[in-house]
This record gives sequence, structure tokens and C-alpha cells, in this order.
Amino acid sequence: MFEVNIKTEYIKLDQFLKFTGLVNTGGEAKNVIQEGRVLVNGNVEKSRGKKLKVNDVIEFDGSKYKIV
Repeated sequence: MFEVNIKTEYIKLDQFLKFTGLVNTGGEAKNVIQEGRVLVNGNVEKSRGKKLKVNDVIEFDGSKYKIV
């Protein structure tokens, strides 16, 4: 599991995908989220504005990332 350090209270899901380099554009982030390819804390998340906070776990393409 990879740890991702954020310096704010939260980061939105689409911003997280771009910040970590998992996608290249906001449009790409929107597509993978709407396709149900992103899980947050074990559940499919289809809201790109989902606020991710410390200890949330994001799964994408077989890899896990924890917000710290």
C-alpha cells in the first residue's frame, strides 16, 4: 500500500488521481470514476468530488493508496 501525504484537510477524488499521477487529465479522472474503476474504503465511488481525508484508502487498477 502506498501512502499519500496531503497538507490540507481533504483532497477531492479527481484531484487525488491527478496529484498521484494515476491519470493525466481531469477528463480522464472523470471517466475512470464514472466507469466504477475507483474504490474508496472498499466501495465503488462514482462522485469525483468525494472528499478524501486522512486514513481513507483508495484502490485503482490493483493498487492501494492511503491518505496520511
